[in-house]
Amino acid sequence: MMKKTIAFLLALMMALSMAACGASGQQETTGQTAAVTEETQAPAGEETQAPAEETQASADQVYTVGICQLVTHDALDAATQGFQDALVEILGEDRVTFDLQNAAGDSNTCATIANGFVSAEVDLIMANATPALQAASAATADIPILGTSVTEYGVAMGIENFSGTVGGNVSGTSDLAPLTEQADMLQTWFPDAKTVGLLYCSGEANSKYQVDTVQALLEEKGYECKQFAFVDSNDMPAVAQEACDYSDVLYLPTDNAVASGTDIVDAICRPAGVPIIAGEEGICAGCGVATLSISYYDLGYATGEMAAQILTGEADISTMPVGYAGEVTPKYNPEICEELGLTVPEGYVAIG
Repeated sequence: MMKKTIAFLLALMMALSMAACGASGQQETTGQTAAVTEETQAPAGEETQAPAEETQASADQVYTVGICQLVTHDALDAATQGFQDALVEILGEDRVTFDLQNAAGDSNTCATIANGFVSAEVDLIMANATPALQAASAATADIPILGTSVTEYGVAMGIENFSGTVGGNVSGTSDLAPLTEQADMLQTWFPDAKTVGLLYCSGEANSKYQVDTVQALLEEKGYECKQFAFVDSNDMPAVAQEACDYSDVLYLPTDNAVASGTDIVDAICRPAGVPIIAGEEGICAGCGVATLSISYYDLGYATGEMAAQILTGEADISTMPVGYAGEVTPKYNPEICEELGLTVPEGYVAIG
């Protein structure tokens, strides 16, 4: 009987010991599970904070904008100033820096400047004039590019049946004044003229587009027209003289090379008594009698507003249509009109 009692007690003690071990193991396992859960939740907590940090970083981001301007003259200078003023006003002067470079009228220099912007990884490129836009587009398909002072984007970018949106990484603003109204203006001023010469730079595709369009419109009105294309400033005087000798009236499109050489054209045409209808105000101020004027400052400012939307992610450049100048103002050059004895039609404002 005693042996049975001892055996029972020993079995009971072993059972109690095993139960205690099991409880201890369960406590350890539960503790490990809690630790893993804590570690898993910690990163999740960090992720919930990330968007706020990213939003703050975006709000504080400083953008670098490269500006390639083809050449120095009043119209392009005004467009660049308007562009910079808009971005500073919208983003704040502490949030945008500009790398402004001038190509001095050379298309190859435009390419060098654009490639430099790509290497520097600027946030956006503003290309002021057609050769600058073409160079920037050739340099990158990734960095957003906005053109300004570009007359016809379809021509500049080689897009057939251009619908108003370039697509990809390019958009911008156009300085195209209504060509039909320019042809009408020439007829208003010189209804009795017979011959019209159209002088432009052969290196500017947009100029060719303008003179082709205006020539067709003028020929419909009964004028005899002839185009005179020069390559650069070296042959400009000789070609301008040929155009002057041929013409009763000259038409000069919106053309950067012409704008840089108005003194040459004026020195040839004014003494000969040959008046000039100009595509934009800067050319008219230098050698013309009348023009339909747009504000290049306002055009640049509108481009800057587009840039701000792109940089802050408010707009997608690939779907952003090209913008056009608003109202045009008929203007005349009082000095040349007086010297040539011309009567100014009603509704024209003197170029100040």
